Amino acid sequence: MATTDRQATTLALAHALSAAERGLAVIPLSRTKLPALRSPHRDDPDPAPCHGECGRSGHGVYDASSDPARIRELFAAAPWATGYGIACGLPPHHLIGIDLDTKSDTDSSAALRELALRHLFTIPPTVVVLTPSGGRHVWLTGPADIVVPNSAGRLAPGIDIRGAGGYLVGPGSRTDHGVYSTAPGTAHIGPAPCPRALLRLLLPPPRAHHPAPPSTGGHGQGLVQFVLAAHEGQRNTRLFWAACRAYEDGIGPALVDPLVEAALNTGLTEREARATIASAARMTGHRP
Repeated sequence: MATTDRQATTLALAHALSAAERGLAVIPLSRTKLPALRSPHRDDPDPAPCHGECGRSGHGVYDASSDPARIRELFAAAPWATGYGIACGLPPHHLIGIDLDTKSDTDSSAALRELALRHLFTIPPTVVVLTPSGGRHVWLTGPADIVVPNSAGRLAPGIDIRGAGGYLVGPGSRTDHGVYSTAPGTAHIGPAPCPRALLRLLLPPPRAHHPAPPSTGGHGQGLVQFVLAAHEGQRNTRLFWAACRAYEDGIGPALVDPLVEAALNTGLTEREARATIASAARMTGHRP
């Protein structure tokens, strides 16, 4: 390996360890910004879904760790790594990345400002990472009981969201196109909480509504069905979204018990369900 590559790997490891000291879980990345370790199942004729349960490395963001020994082990297995990725959605920060791209014909920064004006929120001072292409990654934190999904262009053209199961290229990483760096004045501050109005925009809308129970009307039954259709990994997100809609429509108190029952059917505990509904009540300005 060339000396410059060795230096890049050493620097990437140092940056990754520094990020881990702040509670961020990381993985080694190649110059293409992809996980440096290949899947151990790549040659299996019919691989079963695996997120690391096999005990081997090479599962992308599911390898992410904030343990220094584990990070050194991952980088030792990938001596060609020149960068590191920071996993989103994990405790303690539950990181959300707002990726303002420059590849589309639209001005993604202007689009975010327009969304902020329209929905009455302000991006607080937070970590901002500058990309080699001229884009920006805005780091925010989310609530522990909310799962923000990844999306591309759903919020607005040129704006991608890195949520649970996604990762952000960490500052100090070197890629084929250049080096990622922290924007001036943001290197020594932590990621700020995501504004409530923006958080609402990041959650997926319900797909359909169904006939209503007499107590809450058609919309209420549709929200209950939306929760019942949740798969593992969607349960808290769907419950939170449905509860927000219920409180906004004035049927929140009447729908608490039906939503809790629906959440229990998806596998959540009653304590988890009621905590998520209480969070939705607070976010929409109601008392749980």
